[in-house]
Amino acid sequence: MADIKKIAVLGSGVMGSGIAAHAANAGIPVLLLDIVKPGEKNRNALTEGGVQKQLDAKPSGFAHKKNAKLVTCGNLEDDLAKLKDCDWIIEAVLEKFEVKQDVYRKIDKTRKPGSVVSSNTSTLPIHELMAGLPEAFAKDFMITHFFNPPRFMRLLEVVKGKDTRPDAFADISRFADVGLGKGVVECKDTPGFIANRIGVYWLMLGLIEAMRLGVTPEQADAVMGRPAGIPKTGIFGLFDLIGIDLMPLIAREMLNTLPKNDPFRKVYQEPDLVKKMIAEGYTGRKGKGGFYRINKQGDKKIKEVIDLKTGEYHPQGKKVELASIDAGKQGLKAVVESTDIGGQYAWAVLKETLYYAASLIPEIADDIHAVDSALKMGFNWKFGPFEMIDKLGVDWFIGKLKAEGKTIPPILEKAAGKSLYKVENGQRQEMMLSSDYKPIIPPAGSLMLSDIKLSRKPVAKNPSASLWDLGDGIACLELTSKMNSVDMDILGMIEQSVELVKKDFKGLVIGNDADNFSVGANLGLMLMAANVAAWKDISDMIRRGQNAMMGLKYAPFPVVSSLAGMALGGGCEMVLHSNAAQAHLESYPGLVEVGVGLIPAWGGCKEMLLRHMGEKEVKGGLIGGLMATGGAMPAIKNVFETIALAKVAGSAEEARDAKILREDDRISMNRARVLADAKSRCLELAKDYAPPAPQTLHLPGGTARVALSMAVDGFAATGKATPHDVVVCKVLARVLSGGDTDISEALSEQKILDLEHEGFMELIKTKATLARIEHMLETGKPLRN
Repeated sequence: MADIKKIAVLGSGVMGSGIAAHAANAGIPVLLLDIVKPGEKNRNALTEGGVQKQLDAKPSGFAHKKNAKLVTCGNLEDDLAKLKDCDWIIEAVLEKFEVKQDVYRKIDKTRKPGSVVSSNTSTLPIHELMAGLPEAFAKDFMITHFFNPPRFMRLLEVVKGKDTRPDAFADISRFADVGLGKGVVECKDTPGFIANRIGVYWLMLGLIEAMRLGVTPEQADAVMGRPAGIPKTGIFGLFDLIGIDLMPLIAREMLNTLPKNDPFRKVYQEPDLVKKMIAEGYTGRKGKGGFYRINKQGDKKIKEVIDLKTGEYHPQGKKVELASIDAGKQGLKAVVESTDIGGQYAWAVLKETLYYAASLIPEIADDIHAVDSALKMGFNWKFGPFEMIDKLGVDWFIGKLKAEGKTIPPILEKAAGKSLYKVENGQRQEMMLSSDYKPIIPPAGSLMLSDIKLSRKPVAKNPSASLWDLGDGIACLELTSKMNSVDMDILGMIEQSVELVKKDFKGLVIGNDADNFSVGANLGLMLMAANVAAWKDISDMIRRGQNAMMGLKYAPFPVVSSLAGMALGGGCEMVLHSNAAQAHLESYPGLVEVGVGLIPAWGGCKEMLLRHMGEKEVKGGLIGGLMATGGAMPAIKNVFETIALAKVAGSAEEARDAKILREDDRISMNRARVLADAKSRCLELAKDYAPPAPQTLHLPGGTARVALSMAVDGFAATGKATPHDVVVCKVLARVLSGGDTDISEALSEQKILDLEHEGFMELIKTKATLARIEHMLETGKPLRN
């Protein structure tokens, strides 16, 4: 892999500053340059402003605010000489040919030999960008098209020119994968590359067909969202998110270079409504609103949607109800075969989009997997176009196309009577234009459970969890319940896994392929039990959860959490009781139980206390820890604030600050590498592994409880805490202070677990807590009672 020690980004707009921020997230020093703003005394105003916007963005472009210190701001007049220290120079200036070429000539005068230069262009072909430039420069040049926001969007489209050095292209592609966490897709040098070529076509088609069929934005997004395997923003919500004014700019750039007979030319329109919206500032979320807007009337915020015929806004109605939406439960084919307006719309849009994608092979890419990967990572589709065709049935789709007199694209002709993808000998394969199937080889060092499942059966399985053999003596516990919420089946599988791994494996990884590690305990089951006063059942579940977590912590083998996405409540407690964690950068753990009127009771309070009190305190005893650090209160205060405010880390780096992750826990930039990295970590730990020694805590008892309770009363007096917040936080204060103890008593972990159990059972029996749980289940939002 390339030894990239420093990166330069030229252009500090939304994309340039975002790329710079994400390079800093990877720990790489960045030089950010832009023009000197006319009339501005601060010659670095643009770049400094770009960095500040990334810091201020919600969510921030920086995974941790300290990463901003890795970005050095400068300008293109005073600081070009600094490019000589950079290994990779990324151009992200205006999407104008002459501007980019002028920048390239300046770069070439100052860069060091062998440094790689790339453009973030979204539309301009590389052969045009390199026209008239020195051959030596062209050899070091490629396109690296990031998607916005660079921190969160996985797709990186890469394009090489006829002169690009193969080793430079391979090095940057590999670094982007491992170092920046990108899903790298190689594209041909064609307009819009892959994702925008198809994605913008799909968006424009969605707009035009909605207007033609009289479909409302709400209906369109409801059916073209989750039922189609597309994010719930659908068509119109995505327009608002991207920026309605940006789409015509991208489309026009593409139209300048697209073939004359390209279907995009027939589809593309700029309806009068859209022109009017842009002129009046209704450009989407960044403007006054878009197809959807928030209308503030006094203290009320009314969600409104535009009428595509009249251009007038009206309040959004209730949830859209269409048979085609319900049909999504039976699969994509059921959606497009629905005869209601939603089904007609879905078929009109998807038919042409899938047909367009198929017709672009081999123009934009030689293989269908590249196309599917680009749309899944660039537009967050659950399935790519060719995967969708497989779901519809290749022959069924061909039949529909023939019925409309359409010419069948070569790739579909080759797949007739077959499928575009198949699994053979435990390996996924894709159809090629040669009629042969080619194995899809994941990048070296990446691993997903879906790969394992192609060739193996689970070691153990129940309705909510499975145990898999990852090879090399490492097992993987996968949670499979809805949103991986923890229920009795999962607790049972933890217990079973501990026994099985003891006998047959070296170590255990806990992980999955889902968007989230785990959203915590199954609140629905908890509420159901509470409503029938099944207090013993709830008590038993808490005790069983505590025992399961302790079983993981003190197992005779290493347990490593493979963390990605949300790990809330009980999911976070699972991570806390693992011996190590391998976290994706985009991991969001937190103990959020207070939001539903409860406290962590599977050892979350205990583990956070142990971590905040410090190694000296828990291992060296009272004198070595508490007295040397000036008492336990600072640690207790930090834990109290973290849990009482239901803080959720905004990244793996922030989770380290919160001590949910240890200093020696590791971070993977690429989601597809987290499981493989966790497995490697587990193998490292398995060598001469010994479980940790039991730990004790010295807590102040009543003095700490009184201090915390006074603080809570103060918040209540100023309106910052609700009545039930006070109740919950005082129970939490009792647990974190150690109950009826004093600083001289050594408290075992079990003693803290007992306090957690006692506090949880007290709270679950209150009407206010049950109201919070019910409200959360119904709305997904906390109740402030």
